[in-house]
Amino acid sequence: MGPLLDAWRLAVGTLTAVPVAPPRTVDARTAGRAMLLAPLAAAPLALVVAGIGLVGPEVGLTPLVTAVLAIAGLVAGSRALHLDGLADTADGLTASYDRRRSLEVMKSGAAGPAGVAAVVLVLLLQVTALTSVLRQDHGWLVAGVLVCLSRCSLALACTRGVPGARPDGLGATYVGSVRPLATVSIWLGSALVAALLAGLPGLLAVLAAAAAVVLLLRRAVTRFGGVTGDVFGAAVELSLAALLVVASA
Repeated sequence: MGPLLDAWRLAVGTLTAVPVAPPRTVDARTAGRAMLLAPLAAAPLALVVAGIGLVGPEVGLTPLVTAVLAIAGLVAGSRALHLDGLADTADGLTASYDRRRSLEVMKSGAAGPAGVAAVVLVLLLQVTALTSVLRQDHGWLVAGVLVCLSRCSLALACTRGVPGARPDGLGATYVGSVRPLATVSIWLGSALVAALLAGLPGLLAVLAAAAAVVLLLRRAVTRFGGVTGDVFGAAVELSLAALLVVASA
């Protein structure tokens, strides 16, 4: 139970603002388990989004205002960690064709024009798509579940065989920590959940999210030589955007 508890604490403490005791041990095995637990660890964030989506219309808020508040709650609940990764990844991809220079830009932490544009555009996409989702029957429930499913992207990004861009940094412990079979299993599980919840559109949403993450990882490996913690964050945000866009249709 100890290793699993450490993985749970690592997942919750890293991916949410929920206060938990620190894990006693953080190694590659614990990190891999934490990434597999990420969809469950995101349950508090899903409850925030679903709760706002349910209560908003009851107090007279429009779907657009409700969606903005829901996404704002999600950002606050994750301490904007994934948005920071999205911004740094976008800056790195546009900074230079030199790998070392791109990694230096990403490590600096300062958001450049590309990073700001990426955050604004992805947030607009998420809010607009969520507005449509909330108009659907039980849209608040669908939105909450999609928040959890978007965290499956972390297992894919940490799959063994996906190289790391550098030996240090926040993501170094997580790189290659998830077995391919575990990644396939968690995505098949997410596809089943989505299909049971929303039928064919739910299944298509999961496929779109997986495709978006794969394209991001391929680009990161080509440009940076591998993935970083920032790429993990970008994967989460792009996955959620893809899920919401397809579900909104």
